[in-house]
Amino acid sequence: MRKVIGHLRTINNHKMLVLKMCFRLGLYKQGLLHDLSKYSLTEFIPGVRYYQGDRSPNAAEREINGTSSAWLHHKGRNKHHYEYWIDYSMNVEEGIVGQKMPLKYVVEMFVDRVAASKNYQGTNYTPAHPLHYYDGGSALLGKMIHPDTAKLLRKLLVMLKERGERETFAYIKKVVLKGKVSY
Repeated sequence: MRKVIGHLRTINNHKMLVLKMCFRLGLYKQGLLHDLSKYSLTEFIPGVRYYQGDRSPNAAEREINGTSSAWLHHKGRNKHHYEYWIDYSMNVEEGIVGQKMPLKYVVEMFVDRVAASKNYQGTNYTPAHPLHYYDGGSALLGKMIHPDTAKLLRKLLVMLKERGERETFAYIKKVVLKGKVSY
């Protein structure tokens, strides 16, 4: 029962953080609908089973089973994950590649990373955490994330680290979401 309550708290806290940030940016629908699939049995049961409290249960499930059934379900239903946008290239030689994400989903992906860092880091959170987490795994992304999507996401994460949340969110709202960014 401890794992059920812990996992539910983690999901609810994450959703609330994302909701607040999305609302600040005017992304009301995305804030409300963010990560609803985490409450499905397909994702919730493994989330409880592999719950540890300080990191994603998907990582623990992947370490034990070699894959995460919850993650495979999640990334196929949530457009704020770059993995949702992987498809065959029009150039046959390229094979499967990341497609360019719509701006509103890049922003939601940014918000998702900030919220996850806040959720798992707690009082140790700093605006540098989301960038460090991204940089730690970015070498593995390769062609799986579209270069323009990766460039914009990293720009926002660096801005968060260097200028803070208030200035980064203002930039997102006034520039990125208005389509005034080269993308």
